[in-house]
Amino acid sequence: MSPEALNSLLSLAIGFAFAGALASGYQTFARRPAGFGLLNEGVAPRAFAAVPFLVFAAPFIIMRNTLIGAKVERRRFEFVMMATIIAGFWSLMSGTFFVMTLRAAGLLA
Repeated sequence: MSPEALNSLLSLAIGFAFAGALASGYQTFARRPAGFGLLNEGVAPRAFAAVPFLVFAAPFIIMRNTLIGAKVERRRFEFVMMATIIAGFWSLMSGTFFVMTLRAAGLLA
């Protein structure tokens, strides 16, 4: 496996893990699952604060909603696959950002 492929795989895994940790932490403190409805609070500081949170927690939320929808609503395979690809790409990008931030801070070699 090439170093670039390994780096991408690591970024993907870190992106999903970070998204899951954020969403689980939110659910622990707020006692309700995180969702995109956090943006529906109008023009309020809470809605603006939700944007950075949702940027990094979105892959987990997308996959959770997709898997629940696949079981309950019997969604088609194509829809589930497309949502998985979107969540994976989003996770890759947020994981890459997270790894680059750790490298810039000197916490990762």
